[in-house]
Amino acid sequence: MKEDRDAAQLANELFRRAYECQMSGQLDEAIDLYKESIDLYPTAEAHTFLGWTYSFQGRLDEAIQECKNAIEIDPEFGNPYNDIGAYLIEKELYEEAIPWLKKAMNAKRYESHHFPHYNLGRVYLTQGMMRWAQEEFEKALALAPDYELASNALDTLKRQIN
Repeated sequence: MKEDRDAAQLANELFRRAYECQMSGQLDEAIDLYKESIDLYPTAEAHTFLGWTYSFQGRLDEAIQECKNAIEIDPEFGNPYNDIGAYLIEKELYEEAIPWLKKAMNAKRYESHHFPHYNLGRVYLTQGMMRWAQEEFEKALALAPDYELASNALDTLKRQIN
């Protein structure tokens, strides 16, 4: 038990350092630290953030795989579902993104439910489904009134519709 607790603590410290590197643009170092953290004590968060770092490098297939690894560890964690949806949008695989975004909306352990609504709105825009896009942007703003991307998207959409 103590060994598991020690491994988890060290993995958490490596995760924290990896995040700092990622946010300061030291992506290769962040990747190495996330991998070390995962090797010690794999968590859904570490896999998701490793995937996010890969996405910064345009390595979307690897990012998606890391999110799938995260889901295997904790299917209730919402971030990787939304992230897969966002990466599929980047790859212009809009239809494939929809089920992932809907899973993110229903995830029990997720603090950012506004993100998948915004991303689903983006998908609907590409499909010319303006009213549905508007509804998703409005849902995102109902959950996070200060979310600028959704606010800007909704304003732009309303100008196009009217």
